[in-house]
Amino acid sequence: MRERQQLVDHIESIKKLEGELDDAITLIELGEEAEDTDTVEEGRGQLKKLLAIAQKRQVETLLSGEADSNDTYLEVHAGAGGTESQDWAEMLMRMYQRWAEKRGFKVEIMGVSYGEEAGIKSGILLIKGHNAYGWAKTESGVHRLVRISPYDSNARRHTSFASVWIYPVVDDAIEIDVSESDVRIDTYRASGAGGQHVNTTDSAVRITHIPTGIVVQCQNERSQHKNRATAWAMLRARLYEAELKKREEEALASASSKTEIGWGHQIRSYVLQPYQLVKDLRTGVESTNPQAVLDGDLDEFMEAALAARVYGTDKEVADID
Repeated sequence: MRERQQLVDHIESIKKLEGELDDAITLIELGEEAEDTDTVEEGRGQLKKLLAIAQKRQVETLLSGEADSNDTYLEVHAGAGGTESQDWAEMLMRMYQRWAEKRGFKVEIMGVSYGEEAGIKSGILLIKGHNAYGWAKTESGVHRLVRISPYDSNARRHTSFASVWIYPVVDDAIEIDVSESDVRIDTYRASGAGGQHVNTTDSAVRITHIPTGIVVQCQNERSQHKNRATAWAMLRARLYEAELKKREEEALASASSKTEIGWGHQIRSYVLQPYQLVKDLRTGVESTNPQAVLDGDLDEFMEAALAARVYGTDKEVADID
């Protein structure tokens, strides 16, 4: 029923767009016949508004992958570099939380491993909402930060790396069989905030899928039983995502073959000093307002990356004039 309603909504929006397009063209034709420039300009203004709507609908058509409509997990891992990279990983995690909230998605923190001094070593978010995975999936890769380090007493410029990994929540209609003989389950004490019970009992769960080397962990619940169930769901999601990648030639590497978090593997650079620029190295999209990007303004980057995956390059925008 949900898929049916989505299809009905898409068809109705197209019909509405076609009707408004006919009205705008008719208005321009009447204005030209009457040599009424105001009417012609009114019609052209309507066409420009329709163009913006059509371009938005066009982006939505890119979200037609098998799992695009699903909720998604988002993992952030600090690269080499200690406190500086860990702080960058925390900044990225905050950036994606802000982005998700701006789109009206619900965000749950599934687990965080905190750094010794500041930042995080790793973090996992669960983002819930229609097309959450479809929007976020192109963010997988290494993100590079250049800035004057607040942790360097000599105020030197530092380059830091952190990786982002996106994989869809498996829909209940999809069955993923995992043999228990293929996994190793470890329990351990959770780290960070959470109270005496969390920090003194082995409630956190880590599951390793031996054939692929995929590792998932969960520590957000007080109950080991709930953490175990969540970790199993995350493992099935990771295995499903790896299978999706095999079917898509243009997809990134599967979870069992992650690239090194460092030079030469980044998908986007964020430069805060000596100048301010965020540049996507795959599509060439740039922003001279890094603070806005770090506050969650990511749609332009995501739209271009989605278009590149479908068309092979950033889609050109039509010009009415």
